[in-house]
Amino acid sequence: MNIHEHQAKAVLAEFGVAVPRGYPAFSVQEAVDAASKLGGPVFVVKSQIHAGGRGKGRFEGLGPDAKGGVRVVKSVEDVKINAEEMLGRVLVTHQTGPKGKQVNRLYIEEGAAIAKEFYLSLLVDRETSRVSVVASTEGGMDIEDVAHDTPEKIATFSIDPATGVFPHHGRALAGALGLKGDLAKQAATLLSQLYAAFVAKDMSMLEINPLIVTADDQLRVLDAKVSFDSNALYRHKDIQALRDETEEDPKEIEASKFDLSYIALDGEIGCMVNGAGLAMATMDIIKLYGAEPANFLDVGGGADEAKVTAAFKIIIADPNVKGILVNIFGGIARCDILANGVIAAVKQVGLNVPLVVRLEGTNAELGKKIINESGLNVIAANDLSDGAEKIVKAVRGAA
Repeated sequence: MNIHEHQAKAVLAEFGVAVPRGYPAFSVQEAVDAASKLGGPVFVVKSQIHAGGRGKGRFEGLGPDAKGGVRVVKSVEDVKINAEEMLGRVLVTHQTGPKGKQVNRLYIEEGAAIAKEFYLSLLVDRETSRVSVVASTEGGMDIEDVAHDTPEKIATFSIDPATGVFPHHGRALAGALGLKGDLAKQAATLLSQLYAAFVAKDMSMLEINPLIVTADDQLRVLDAKVSFDSNALYRHKDIQALRDETEEDPKEIEASKFDLSYIALDGEIGCMVNGAGLAMATMDIIKLYGAEPANFLDVGGGADEAKVTAAFKIIIADPNVKGILVNIFGGIARCDILANGVIAAVKQVGLNVPLVVRLEGTNAELGKKIINESGLNVIAANDLSDGAEKIVKAVRGAA
């Protein structure tokens, strides 16, 4: 689960992390009130969406010379003018895709005198079962660009959860950023604070870009992006309350209600599969045959009829879907139960696109019999390759 910048900074502040003063605003008047409380002389008006690249983004409906989604202004009146222009408008960045995201809230923050900018992030390294720290002197830039153009400017080290942060970790961070004296001490303190927040709140990613040194030699978190492990949210009611469903795909929200692993994509072939690995293989083979998957959808090993029905309805609700491939390998899940779920869903919502079903494993023959006797216009597949080839041909023929 992702949260907004202003929420991330509030969470980090609970652990003593130094962040600039600021207030969220859901209306122009709230933006003006926030600026009045801050007092100036410099304000930053920040669009709050779940995407990076806001400062370089563009608003739909404004000219090519219009400012992006993060703007520095010098009066309360300018805060008002920019808030009026930004709220309710769609912001397009390199991370939102061409559709962009509507700006429904702003963050009005005090300006900062920036002397230096750095990049800093904490991530879960599943390979080593440790927390990886990534740091770079190239703050304010996309870390992907830095990794591509100047990889030598990125430093990484890991922290073992069994022991936590040691002094040498702080020294490693200070060294990577070229900080000495009191700033090196601040970096060590900051790392301990960030690590404490990361572990206590079950974060999966904590990215600070930029981390700045102010004109008076103070480290400040100028921007923060945080993602949480969704599997751990049950023990963080305070974090659950920060969820902004307007930033999420409605289909993904619906899928979460049924404990379905669903991610919407931009393709035309809907996929319903049991098992994450099989789902990835299904997406790959669809691409191999020249089409694009419309989603990742894993109904899970213990899927029942209700779960499969919900999954099928979510796929059909996507207007981009031109065909559906159901790929089931019955192990714990029985093919006959999944077949009944598909039939129930089709009868409820109808079917006006080609449907290819591949069933294998537990009760596969019974599942095939149920599908064949359902009266539905279903194309049977002998194996995964056959299924992918048939659904791509069916979609291309329909097009």
